[in-house]
Amino acid sequence: MSHVFAYCRVSTAEQVTANQRQEIEAAGFVLERHRIIEECISGSAPSNQRPGFLRLIDRLEPGDVLVVTKLDRLGRNAMDVRATVERLETHQVRVHCLALGGVDLTSAAGKMTLQVIAAVAEFERDLLNERTQSGIRRARAQGKRLGRPSTVPIKPRTAHPGIATPSRWYDHRASAKEFATSRQTILRVRDAMPGRRKDSFVNE
Repeated sequence: MSHVFAYCRVSTAEQVTANQRQEIEAAGFVLERHRIIEECISGSAPSNQRPGFLRLIDRLEPGDVLVVTKLDRLGRNAMDVRATVERLETHQVRVHCLALGGVDLTSAAGKMTLQVIAAVAEFERDLLNERTQSGIRRARAQGKRLGRPSTVPIKPRTAHPGIATPSRWYDHRASAKEFATSRQTILRVRDAMPGRRKDSFVNE
């Protein structure tokens, strides 16, 4: 005998799952309290890292029906949702999503719907990447500096002149200790100083 399960998820403790249960029941699904799995976890977590969802999968048997109100209840993105549905299909569990008109995602129509959603998601990712790269090229063309701010605690122009002048008496390690940074940072500052000599440094 098949049973109907409902998976209701919220992201924060301030939210409640009551509206999801009501929406599922209003769609004509009869729910028994012990077959309603509720969980509070971020939507960014993939389905295989959601404790409540994993317990649900262990309870599902062939012929059972799993109902969710939205796709994000099944995974963090289109790829994760698709993998979850395919996993449930191998257990002969039907998956209904109310946001898609209650279609069974394991059916032919449901699989086609998931393929379209995955294609749209991939298109949006590609479009976002394209816009990001375009923005980077535009910023570089305008001479803007990209990346994280420099972590060098001292400026080349204010650094001790001995950094740029080769001397067997200049100790880069001592300078690093003075400025509370690493020797490698001092050497980077030295290399950035204008007019420094390219001779070898005895104490490097």
